[in-house]
Amino acid sequence: MKQLHVALGANSYDILIERGLIDRIGSLLRPVADCPRAFVLTDENVGALYGERVMKSLEQAGYKARLMALPAGEATKALSSLGGIYQALLDFHITRKDVILTLGGGVIGDLGGFAAATFLRGVPFVQVPTSLLAQVDSSVGGKVAVDLPGGKNLVGSFYQPKAVFMDPDTLTSLTGHYWSDGLGEVVKYGCILDEGLFEMIESMPSRSALMERMDEVVYRCCDLKRGLVEQDEHDTGARMLLNFGHTLGHAVEAAQHYQGLSHGQAVALGMHLITRLSEEKGLTVPGTLARLDALLRQHDLPTAVRLDHPDQAMAALLHDKKNLGGKLNVVLLDRIGQARIYPTLPDFFKGVESWIG
Repeated sequence: MKQLHVALGANSYDILIERGLIDRIGSLLRPVADCPRAFVLTDENVGALYGERVMKSLEQAGYKARLMALPAGEATKALSSLGGIYQALLDFHITRKDVILTLGGGVIGDLGGFAAATFLRGVPFVQVPTSLLAQVDSSVGGKVAVDLPGGKNLVGSFYQPKAVFMDPDTLTSLTGHYWSDGLGEVVKYGCILDEGLFEMIESMPSRSALMERMDEVVYRCCDLKRGLVEQDEHDTGARMLLNFGHTLGHAVEAAQHYQGLSHGQAVALGMHLITRLSEEKGLTVPGTLARLDALLRQHDLPTAVRLDHPDQAMAALLHDKKNLGGKLNVVLLDRIGQARIYPTLPDFFKGVESWIG
């Protein structure tokens, strides 16, 4: 088992990474949450694959457990989903001494974490991420949120889990769509912090090759994120480096009404667009875009999109959480493996609409 400790004082927790871990959730949970009830929030796809196994493990560990499965997809991560979750928690008599488990990808982790943060003003929760995107990124760091029609994650909080349990074997069940979704975030870590990781992905041209070293890939990404979260828990400084590709990626997602590119695919596109822009402005070492694009294409990640209404993407920029009093903090690459936070104005993006429309 690989283990990482996220040192955040009273909010500290461990990340456990091991193949086959999904069948030992109950015994792993006991030292973290020695309580009578465990409420499992999942989606219909993940629930069909792993729900019965997790429930069996919880019951064997002595928990009274209940599972709630919501429709899969980004549309579920909305304010309208919260009422049903709160009612189910009430019906199951969940108290602040019990625990909520989020079993699924980034949507369930964000939504369930936000429900945990707000129900009874805070119920302990544990992340059990089953998608690549959630394992390498969204399950670590305590960002929980729901979307609004005007943008992603606009209603949320910082609420750290009590633990994160990751089973890389769950990644074998991912469709190609969700595999590439997560791989976009893996590439991001190599871009901003770890050229060695970037080179590792360059050297493994197929999914099967990557899966052989997935324990290492997941551990490496989580360790990189852990370091930033420990420096900057509330995302006001160094942690903002993790937003590389997100400013334009989120804008494209909003313009597509979350019915087009998945989050990780949109981040990949956003990395391409911002690096194209920064190279043109002389802010990034020449050749960086070519190397990035070669890796994105190698793994079937997008470097282009055509929107019917590119103006909607540009409008979404103005509602971005990184927009502070009319100023935007964007993340630019100096080169592969090295990034910086660059304060600018929305006019910085002038001309991008011609690339996406």
